[in-house]
Amino acid sequence: MRIFTTLCALVLISAATVAQVNEKEKQALLDLYVTTDGNNWNTTWDVNTPVKEWHGVTVEDSHVTALNLMFNNLKGQLPNSIGSLTSLETLELSFNQIEGTLPTTIGEIESLKSFAINSNLVKGTIPASFGKLIHLEQLHLSSNHLLGALPTALGNLENLEVLNVFDNNLSGTIPFGLSESKTLTKLIIAENEIILSDALSDVLLFEVDNENTRFITPSTFTNKTVLAIETSDDEN
Repeated sequence: MRIFTTLCALVLISAATVAQVNEKEKQALLDLYVTTDGNNWNTTWDVNTPVKEWHGVTVEDSHVTALNLMFNNLKGQLPNSIGSLTSLETLELSFNQIEGTLPTTIGEIESLKSFAINSNLVKGTIPASFGKLIHLEQLHLSSNHLLGALPTALGNLENLEVLNVFDNNLSGTIPFGLSESKTLTKLIIAENEIILSDALSDVLLFEVDNENTRFITPSTFTNKTVLAIETSDDEN
């Protein structure tokens, strides 16, 4: 009987351990909750419950793999500790009131495949550290107050399929690495002051459905959809 009881206890302890989230990751979520006024979110967290029950949080094998807080009234800045969510694959924070600059520590989340923070109040430059997100497939930064040039390091993102920086205050040129990308299928850069190379002449947003051709212009496209092009009316 004693052996049976001991075995049951061990099973319970093991199950509890599996259900727990890495402490650094949990603390990063708590930091986010505090710095973005979590008490006034549209859907708040009961931080006394298991992390896997928190709104928008996906937990797999004791790690946070996705965080979706879109349209949730986040107000404030992202904490630097967000970089501790090292197993995160999806970070969706669009349509909130997040301000301040993008933490460079986001570039430490190498597992990240999709990052979206559209329609917020983010300012400053795009961190060069984003060039370390080797698994990143989608980067959505539209309708913020970002300025400066697109980091050259973004050209290192060999898996990037979508880059959306529509409606910011960005300038400079498209990084050479992006103009040579074999994976990029959507580039959305309208409503900025970005200078286009000859390869991207007139095209502010393009969509490719033939992997052998890309970076098309309105006069040469085939089997593609040009969703927005620059015209002389844009400045009027």
